[in-house]
Amino acid sequence: MGLRVGLTGGIGAGKSAVSSRLAARGAVVIDSDVLAREVVARGTDGLAEVVAAFGPGVLTADGELDRPALGKIVFGDETARKKLEAIIHPRVRARAAEIEAGAAADAIVVHDIPLLVETGQADKFDLVLVVDVPVDVQVERLTTQRGMPDEEAKRRIASQASRDERLAVADVVVGNAGSLADLDRRVDEVWATLKDRQGHGPDTKR
Repeated sequence: MGLRVGLTGGIGAGKSAVSSRLAARGAVVIDSDVLAREVVARGTDGLAEVVAAFGPGVLTADGELDRPALGKIVFGDETARKKLEAIIHPRVRARAAEIEAGAAADAIVVHDIPLLVETGQADKFDLVLVVDVPVDVQVERLTTQRGMPDEEAKRRIASQASRDERLAVADVVVGNAGSLADLDRRVDEVWATLKDRQGHGPDTKR
């Protein structure tokens, strides 16, 4: 029997590090960020709809989506952001469902969704994993590893669900404020939990 897992975490928490380690242990990982890029690639109906909604200024000279230009339009404008999400989110979910349908019947399928809490998807999974670090660790990583100014890092964090909101939907919390060796050990524990839950079926959620 398969297991559907939702994986989320705030920006800078290290969610990608967890998803890659789960994939290495045998999980089928479906990355919503990757799919969000695919569904608005050049030549897709998704990109055509984005251009119809926001104008040709969101295209580069070679017909690709100009993400910085689009970001300037939607960041801080809730109406514009919701318009964009209405184009992208249904396409991402449809593509994720196609990939999941092609997985083995007994697979552990991990849906890597940055905005899982914000989009109200927690109850759609057998189990929710939340990668968690204190906010000051998020800020430190964004400023040192990604080169963001301190105020921008804090603004990005504030635009997402709060730490408490994510923890409130978590079935399993993966703390990631330590070393990579610590994370490897924790992911081993989580993988054992997922294998055990898989054997008992999805009705054991919470």
